[in-house]
Amino acid sequence: MAQGQGFGFGLGKMKELTEAFKKAQQVQEGAKRLQEELEQMEIEGEAGGGLVKVVLSGNQEPRHVTVSPDALKESPETVSDLILTAMQNAYRKSTDTMREKMEELTGGLNLPGL
Repeated sequence: MAQGQGFGFGLGKMKELTEAFKKAQQVQEGAKRLQEELEQMEIEGEAGGGLVKVVLSGNQEPRHVTVSPDALKESPETVSDLILTAMQNAYRKSTDTMREKMEELTGGLNLPGL
């Protein structure tokens, strides 16, 4: 190794590394705030024109299910299908919300795999 070359880690590389660590820390702090925000959200899915409603948190924890008395006039299979459809609808909305929030959090950072 030539005199003064070190390990190829000049001052410019140290600055880049320091900036990368700062960005990673910002993302980590933002992710913690996002997780808290998602826990407080309520995302509703519905089916049958509102006959069945399912509410999930932003991080997809089930919160509650509402079944209209009119839905109970239907067959058990129909009610089951309505509940499943409402759950899927709420899950899709929750997933989309999480994706959007993560894109906002990591936007412009050029992080691999995101």
